[in-house]
Amino acid sequence: MHEKWSEIYEILGKSISSGQLKLWIRPLIPVRCGKDLLLRAPSAFVCSHVRSCFSAHLEKAVADVMGKECVVSVEYSPGCRQVDLSASAPGGIPEERAVEAGKTAFPENHRPPNPAEATAPLSALAPKPLPAGQLFLPLASGSRAAPTRQEPTWRFSFDDFIVGPGNRLAHAASLCMCETAKSPDILFLSSAPGLGKTHLMQAIGNALSKVCNRCLPKVEYLTAEEFASRFVFALKAGDIPAFKARHRDLDLLLLEDIHFLQGKDKTQGELLAALKSIHGRGGKTVFSSSFAPRDIKGLDGQLLSRLSAGILSFIERPDEETRRRILRHKASVHQVHLPKDVEDMLARHVNADVRQIESCLQMLIFKASVLNAAITPDLAWEVVSGHSGYCPAADMESIISSVCRAFGISREQLMSESRRQEYVAARNTAFYLARKHTSLSLEAVGRQFNRRHSTVIKGITALERAISSKSPAGLQLAGTLKMIEKTAGCPH
Repeated sequence: MHEKWSEIYEILGKSISSGQLKLWIRPLIPVRCGKDLLLRAPSAFVCSHVRSCFSAHLEKAVADVMGKECVVSVEYSPGCRQVDLSASAPGGIPEERAVEAGKTAFPENHRPPNPAEATAPLSALAPKPLPAGQLFLPLASGSRAAPTRQEPTWRFSFDDFIVGPGNRLAHAASLCMCETAKSPDILFLSSAPGLGKTHLMQAIGNALSKVCNRCLPKVEYLTAEEFASRFVFALKAGDIPAFKARHRDLDLLLLEDIHFLQGKDKTQGELLAALKSIHGRGGKTVFSSSFAPRDIKGLDGQLLSRLSAGILSFIERPDEETRRRILRHKASVHQVHLPKDVEDMLARHVNADVRQIESCLQMLIFKASVLNAAITPDLAWEVVSGHSGYCPAADMESIISSVCRAFGISREQLMSESRRQEYVAARNTAFYLARKHTSLSLEAVGRQFNRRHSTVIKGITALERAISSKSPAGLQLAGTLKMIEKTAGCPH
């Protein structure tokens, strides 16, 4: 049998690219059934894809080697092993290993192949539905799932998330994703930057991984920009099947900053197809964005409908008491005693976001350590007064004034219709700061500049993309942003 399969594999290599050959044909295990050939696939997705995309290639190659009377069929076989085709002739496998693989392809608790199915021609076999034993998240501790990819490294959990009035609903919704009964399939987290979206997303992934006990669920955790980059790379490399296999056969997809996909129609189409596949197999999806789904323009209608179909939860800035509890928790993590008066002063004045609260505390601890000094209100004030998280009176007027000073332009130029690069960068910065430091809606921010709220979203997205690129222009913008945040609302 191995000699026949070697010849078939070699013929297929002339009509199928090497990448597709390795990805889709190589995992198949050939088993002789009388005069016919049965190919066992390790997953339902591989089985379905081979049937729909490579049936004609297989039938032609098998007919050339084994004769036209030989019927070839493909069947999903949980537990079958990928065979090293390099162990014998090019593309071949030793017959003893093929027989052994055939014996172990079906576990004892799985039904044997139906002879009628085994002899049915590929062209007559439609893609089969998933087996009744499909695993749904969260998996029971006794369930078994094949470890097909490396588990992400989780930095956060629910245990170190401080719950307050501004994030209580988001926290409850995230916990709900990890429950067995009536667990939703989709969660959309929305907030300004630095308020805990990433923390909750990683906590969900962390918790579901623990619930699965020793199982390794198929999880992808990435940003929308990374998803788009992977898709573009796959297009250029001609490796779209591998991209689809990686992102459609998932138990859990955690996708951050979904607004980065605005206007990327082809990428949105691939994401929509992935979501349909994931939800169809009982998986879950979690999304995050700085904006609510309805505010993200340039999204496909079906994709927008899916994003809005689950639980939508907003996270607000923490109040003073919550900030105090965050400081207390972070100080205990660093094993530092924070005096009550210092804690009160930090909670009162560092009111930007959680990320800035932690950054300010770390700077205070570092400064006290370097100077070999005690943590006192005076030392804390030195840190706070020069920190970007200190915004004594951040309102729209103070933000506009600070932006104009930083970019060296007038208010009229900032509000003008001009598309000069420095004016656009200044307006985007003002949009970003207004979203981050004020309670104004996107529509209200847009009215301040005689713009639509969709323009505000595009401006904020463009600024975030430039900063995340780490390019010289992006680093300059990040530095300018920090300088403005230091002085916004201060006397001048």
